Amino acid sequence: MAIMTIDTEITKPKGNTVISNTSEGGGGEVQEVKKDSLLLAEPEVKTKRPPFFKVVLLNDDYTPMDFVTFVLKDIFHKNHEEAVSIMLEIHNRGAGICGVYTRDVAETKAELVITISRRNEYPLQCRVEKV
Repeated sequence: MAIMTIDTEITKPKGNTVISNTSEGGGGEVQEVKKDSLLLAEPEVKTKRPPFFKVVLLNDDYTPMDFVTFVLKDIFHKNHEEAVSIMLEIHNRGAGICGVYTRDVAETKAELVITISRRNEYPLQCRVEKV
């Protein structure tokens, strides 16, 4: 395989644009300079991580502990030990964190909790809070 290198070479295409192709050490770099107008550089695109939200279940006097454990297993995919631990935290402290997710996922899970609770005629409440 042959590698072709070009030393400094300036070509003039049509219009007021000058393209300079230089190679130093085998690598090439192309610069474009426009006369009588501005050359705008594209801004650097920096992506940042999406914010996270926690899903919190709230205690009430009517929803059975078994139903809360079922919700934690079914919607939040907790194993039995984690579900019981979170359920006891909800019962003893009044609220418990079920998981931390991006906004869309957290809101969807909170809606599912409320929908399943209402279908089973329980007043279980769920809220979404920014971390």
